[in-house]
Amino acid sequence: MNRIAAAYGRAIEEAGYDALVIHSGAEAPHNSFDDQHWPLRPTPAFTHWLPLAEADALLIIRPGARPALIRTVTSDFWEGSGAPPEEAIGHAWPRFAVTEVGAREQLKDHVPGGRVAFIGDDRALAAACGIADGDVNPAPLTDLLDAVRRVKSEYEIHCIREANRRAGTGHAALQHAFVDGPRSELELHVLFLAETGQDAMATPYQNIVAVDGHAATLHHVRYATGRPGPGSHSLLVDAGSSCFGYASDITRTIVRNDDRNDDAALFGALVTGVGELQQEMCGRLRPGVAYESLHDQAHELLAALLCELGIGTASAEALVATGVTRALLPHGLGHSLGIQVHDVGCRRDQPRPENPFLRTTITTEPDMVFTIEPGCYFIEALLAPLRNGPHADCLDWGTIDRIARFGGVRIEDDMRVTGDEPENLTRPVWPQS
Repeated sequence: MNRIAAAYGRAIEEAGYDALVIHSGAEAPHNSFDDQHWPLRPTPAFTHWLPLAEADALLIIRPGARPALIRTVTSDFWEGSGAPPEEAIGHAWPRFAVTEVGAREQLKDHVPGGRVAFIGDDRALAAACGIADGDVNPAPLTDLLDAVRRVKSEYEIHCIREANRRAGTGHAALQHAFVDGPRSELELHVLFLAETGQDAMATPYQNIVAVDGHAATLHHVRYATGRPGPGSHSLLVDAGSSCFGYASDITRTIVRNDDRNDDAALFGALVTGVGELQQEMCGRLRPGVAYESLHDQAHELLAALLCELGIGTASAEALVATGVTRALLPHGLGHSLGIQVHDVGCRRDQPRPENPFLRTTITTEPDMVFTIEPGCYFIEALLAPLRNGPHADCLDWGTIDRIARFGGVRIEDDMRVTGDEPENLTRPVWPQS
């Protein structure tokens, strides 16, 4: 807390403000035609201070002063309000000067004078608090605060490590369930929630549960309800958990063994190869490395793997130079991880045009946390231009046609940069089978 308070105080002063108000957020309606609301997902800057998921709470930060928390506590017999969660009371609550108000309209009475910035989505509330629209989410201040979140404290890393442990139990359960017998994607999704003690809205992002060809949709979240037939052999699960507002983000691709199916065995070899590639890239995550260069190295390793398996027919260098590997691995190698799954502050520069979806371009520093998640996919919309284009002879299309029905593979761990060997935050806390 002292570290955050000092860093925020410096940022507030550097941006020319006297104080900062951070709004936890308000319940958002599903749409204007409905009276139902989404569960609150607090403003990330609010969670940076306090793991409290309550609507219409304000944090008031003034350099050098004790932070103030203003809670709106109402009697609500529809949804309930009650006391804040035990984890918020236990390790964070005593650090704040806490005031309770009975209505949202009373929040403005606690906003200090001077030049005040506001972080949050509710511009109407900011205006009611006397804060000018130009001081709502002002870029000079939010850029400084994003930089604070780039480097994680020991507390934050502990939370991410624990979020990995929790998610690992769910991944292990899904692996056993898929290998043991047919389960629908929906059943596997629900099993992950049950094993990790989360409902769907508590997960840091919607679980991706993709059987066979569905893995070619990178964010497959429209779960099939029917159980797959006996010819189903692959499952890609991208799912995480949270701890005190901090996320884990883990992906595994599972292949059901079948000695009678040569195509499944070939796809299994691809999964094994991508796993080895992923571990090599995890080991290269050292301080002082441009993340985009790691991304480029992953494409070089993928090209070599494609040649080794007979999928690539040109040289590894040609597969990279012609853009073939970009069609098979269209997303970035990884991203910053923290309160937000795609955390802030690490895409200060735009990536090169051939890497449009790379979310991280920063040079790495100790205690930054990133995902490392290479993959290889058979996405027909990306393969068709290759199949019909000038570089068609770079790939063995017969081999691709044999394994394209399995969709694709992705392997992902959460990694901490240290002063020396990187720390894998996922595998040491993975359940032992």
